[in-house]
Amino acid sequence: MQNEFYIKEGRIIERTEMEKEHELIKTIIKTREDLKAANHNFDYAQDDLIDYYTYQIKANQAKLDYLIKIAKASGIELDMISEMKFAL
Repeated sequence: MQNEFYIKEGRIIERTEMEKEHELIKTIIKTREDLKAANHNFDYAQDDLIDYYTYQIKANQAKLDYLIKIAKASGIELDMISEMKFAL
C-alpha cells in the first residue's frame, strides 16, 4: 500500500488591477536582467555552454517580447517600468 499525501488547496485571492500591473512590471524588469546576464555569459561561454546561452537568450527574448505586448495592451508605459525599476 502506498502512502498518499494530499495537499489542501488554499483559497485563491483575486489581485487588484494595480497589483497585476506591478507584478507584470516586476516580471519585465527581471526578464530584462536575465537577458542581460545571458548575453554577458554568452560572451565568455565555451564549448557546449554556447548552445545553452543561445537558447537562454532566445527564451528570455521571446518572454520579454510577450510581456511587453501584454503591457502595451494594458496601457502600461515605459515610464512606469523605469519608475518601478528605480523603486526596487
